[in-house]
Amino acid sequence: MGSVAQAGKTLSVEDIYAHGSITGNAPQGLTWSPDGEHLTYMDGGELVDLDPASGKPHILVSRAKLAALSNDTGNEKDRDHRARYGQASYLWAPDSTHLLFDTNGRLWIYDLRTGTGLAIGFSGVGSGDDPKFSPDGKLLSFIKEHGLVVIHLREVGTPTYAAAPTNSPTVMNGEVDWVYEEELNVRSNYFWSPDSSKLAFLQMDETHVPEYPITDWVPVHPTVDQQRYPQPGDPNPEVRVGVAGTSGGKTTWMKLPPEAGFKPGDDYIPRFGWVDRKTVWIETLTRDHKHLNLYFADAANGQSKLVLEQKDDQFFDDKYDVSVANGQVILTSWADGHTHLYLYSYDAANPTANQLKLARQLTKGEFDVDAVLGVDQARRMVYYSSNEGNALEQQIWQVGFEGERKALTSAPGSHTGNFAPTGGSFVDQFSTRLTPPTVSLCRVENACNLFWSTRAMEAYHLRAPEELETKASDGTTLYATLLLPEGKSDAGSVPLILNPYGGPGPMTVRHAWGGDSFLFDQVLAQHGFAVLHTDNRGTGRRGRSFQQAAYHNFGPVQFEDQLAMADAALTKYPQLDRKRQGWWGWSWGGTFTLYAMTHSDRFRAGVSVAPVVDWHNYDSIYTERYMSEPADFLSGYKDLSVVNSAAKLKGHLLLVHGTGDDNVHMQNTVQFVQQLIVNNIPYDLQIYPRKTHSIAGTEVRPHLFNRILGQFEMYLKPPVDAGGAAK
Repeated sequence: MGSVAQAGKTLSVEDIYAHGSITGNAPQGLTWSPDGEHLTYMDGGELVDLDPASGKPHILVSRAKLAALSNDTGNEKDRDHRARYGQASYLWAPDSTHLLFDTNGRLWIYDLRTGTGLAIGFSGVGSGDDPKFSPDGKLLSFIKEHGLVVIHLREVGTPTYAAAPTNSPTVMNGEVDWVYEEELNVRSNYFWSPDSSKLAFLQMDETHVPEYPITDWVPVHPTVDQQRYPQPGDPNPEVRVGVAGTSGGKTTWMKLPPEAGFKPGDDYIPRFGWVDRKTVWIETLTRDHKHLNLYFADAANGQSKLVLEQKDDQFFDDKYDVSVANGQVILTSWADGHTHLYLYSYDAANPTANQLKLARQLTKGEFDVDAVLGVDQARRMVYYSSNEGNALEQQIWQVGFEGERKALTSAPGSHTGNFAPTGGSFVDQFSTRLTPPTVSLCRVENACNLFWSTRAMEAYHLRAPEELETKASDGTTLYATLLLPEGKSDAGSVPLILNPYGGPGPMTVRHAWGGDSFLFDQVLAQHGFAVLHTDNRGTGRRGRSFQQAAYHNFGPVQFEDQLAMADAALTKYPQLDRKRQGWWGWSWGGTFTLYAMTHSDRFRAGVSVAPVVDWHNYDSIYTERYMSEPADFLSGYKDLSVVNSAAKLKGHLLLVHGTGDDNVHMQNTVQFVQQLIVNNIPYDLQIYPRKTHSIAGTEVRPHLFNRILGQFEMYLKPPVDAGGAAK
């Protein structure tokens, strides 16, 4: 390959972050209509309808009409949460002829036959959050003032019914709080019964959950948002499941059997729903993350039965989804060492009569199921994604209830599926390391037809990183990528930057498009840096033992693996300079940066974005999953919290934080700075007013990433003499 100057234009931070996505915006909100006749998505402010039969797109709702329905109000936190947690901007009505648009909590019913929209609001009640149609399409529910309300859509002018109101600002009926949304991946806390007569909802009482103040210093008179935020050892929200009628009245509370030992102010209810019109299912997780139970409960009297009990010596993974219907329960478990699909059965005529019976393990082998993408009861089929065949890839599969399996995709890379409710068709979003996402419409039995692809990136001459493998101290294979500057380099002439996430959950070393992060790596390489990404033990998608390496071990084992891979890279590529190494990361990766720079003297420069510096500071669900409660792991909270090693900091550190961060609070950076001052250690600090954990927006991202680039330019590049030559 030729030089960058010969092959294409140089990529800049501004190219990536200043003008929106450089690759173009992939279809947003891909949604199938209930009858499977429409596949819709947002594209450039228009709602596009793709005919599943012909594959031809047409505009369903124009930009002008959507603009008339839009509502641009909302603060930084609201916008961030809607983007981060994937809150839907529209949904289909059960009749497949109406749409409901949700613009920052303002709701509109749109009639496709007449092309008109109607704002939802009766008697001044107005609109709300998490809207849902009843299964028969006659009613609409949503969250308003922390309670559940229902509108009769076909009786214009009638009042809104308070199905499950609340009179306390600390009690939420059907509403999701921050910690459930962030750590249990909960997107909704209420569900319609199949016959549209009742609503099952989770009540969360946060009265005893401590408040955390998030201050906005921009106004002349600063304001404070008091966030309910349980930290390790604090009281959790008290939770229980209730069933209410659509017009309110007495709520029936589901009663978990006393012998099960469920503690409402400690334990969790990650998922629940309807077995049938008379029965509710409830999943519970104990605070120590070692007991995951499933109950069936009578919706009329609340009496429940434990139908499935699961235990783990350390912790469960964070996949809590359960599918219950027609006598079958489908869930994932890593009981055999990898995350796999299991099929259980129950008596559909009398669900609470007996415990679940294991019908069969649907998948098995040295791979992990990533997600259940759909369950087709008519075809008795489960659609899922997994990394079978290649730990770094993701393919889409189907498996029948009898156990027969078939791969639906095969192109090397990463595939994510979105299946039609009527079965047979799906959307395949596909990417590789060098290929940004493409979107195709597929039939299960036929080929796929591409209907969206990215803007061409050839002009920027993107380069693939080298793939590396090495062994951890226990013999486990570790994977990494190394992006080197283009062209031949002299020995010891290239600074090396480590950029791991390192914490539980996501992998960074995958055969998938890395988005803006990958593009920023290209910028660093064009500036003469090599960038190393390693997935250490404790990250996900590699089985139970690999992920549970993080149990009571938040730093040492991860750091050991990073150093092992860095040493392997330094040995294999002599152009890398051992004396000029840097490290940067975000969130857990930001914490990891501080751990590296306080536990080694080999890193000359680092950038830590939004780090947790003391594990007492972070939320209860996440932290206790790996670290237990503070009283049960005193030494770990002391030794593994980087604030306690701040005095040993080596190298030049840049700390970055958003003052509006409601995930990892600004408190963390302040506490670390305090220890640096006490120990007379210099540092650099960059704050972003009002910005949340994502530090998102075209007005700040260029500034942030130029600061990161500048940090390494200043401290990892060799000094030059008066004549301009490197010393």
